[in-house]
Amino acid sequence: MCGTRKRNRSVALGSTGARSRERFGTDRATACPPQGDRAGRERIRFRIRLEIFEGSPMGQTIELTASDGHKLAAYRADPAGAPRAGVVVIQEIFGVNAHIREVADDYAAQGYLAIAPALFDRSRPGVELGYDENAIAAGRDLAFAMEPGLPVLDLEAAVGVAASAGKVGVVGYCWGGSLTFLAACKLGVAAASSYYGGQIVAALEREPSLAPGAPLIMHFGEHDAGIPLADVDRIRKSFPEVPIHMYDAGHGFNCDHRGSYDETSSRTARERTLDLFASHLAS
Repeated sequence: MCGTRKRNRSVALGSTGARSRERFGTDRATACPPQGDRAGRERIRFRIRLEIFEGSPMGQTIELTASDGHKLAAYRADPAGAPRAGVVVIQEIFGVNAHIREVADDYAAQGYLAIAPALFDRSRPGVELGYDENAIAAGRDLAFAMEPGLPVLDLEAAVGVAASAGKVGVVGYCWGGSLTFLAACKLGVAAASSYYGGQIVAALEREPSLAPGAPLIMHFGEHDAGIPLADVDRIRKSFPEVPIHMYDAGHGFNCDHRGSYDETSSRTARERTLDLFASHLAS
């Protein structure tokens, strides 16, 4: 719908140059030309596309190399001063899109070196998805077709770069919430915050011996249609030491680009995550 864009934010792609990005879903603008003005609509879409190539005070695109030799892009956001620690921000099924870059910028504003690896680069580089049904289907196809161990290699590379700032925390959303759990189990990070990870139970079925090796907290929406409460109960029984926070919200409540955003839940989960990082990432 026209006239409903929440913010107009620019994001830099850094000194490595702007990569071509594949866009899915519907761009929304602050103003809309008449319904029949196709040329006007194309100008708006072109203007919105240009916004992601313009300057940002924090962000740039860097290249990571995984241990198997795969090269992938990552969004890097640096704090204004010396970093207090590193944070890896793990994408949803929508790629490293504007929302994930904004999340990384927010952690940089809190003093952390933030790295958001482009995990879809293994199958289709440069993907950024919107939030309509076609985009959701495209994101699921990309995420769930990937061999489960490969994103962990890419996260390992991101953790390695973030470690230049000291201890590393991991935070992830949706598909990234499940990968956050795997990072806490496999990558030697110092703390992890997992948001509505719907594939955690499946990971436990594949690898029953999985267990977090770092302080971990989890966030789930009580009204999440995609994650049965029975799955949350199973996780709770498997890891009684892990705090699991429930929110009066649905899936994706942290993302202020989508209709399921819940400001109160998002703010509370963010505060809990920042408290976790403050406690465990200090040098």
